[in-house]
Amino acid sequence: MTHKMERNEVLKQKLTGLKVEHRDLDRAIEAIAGEVNPDQLTLGRLKKRKLQLRDEIKRIEDEITPDIIA
Repeated sequence: MTHKMERNEVLKQKLTGLKVEHRDLDRAIEAIAGEVNPDQLTLGRLKKRKLQLRDEIKRIEDEITPDIIA
């Protein structure tokens, strides 16, 4: 296996983990937001982390499948 193929496999595994964490955060945010008196500080932190994950997921996806200029 070439170095690039190995790297892509590692990135795909990391991507899977990040997507799971992103989904879990989404559920946690929904649960907290649905409370009678939601903790705004916690909500803010979770939303910030979710955005960071989204950016990292996008970066890894772009690295795995780069744009091809035709």
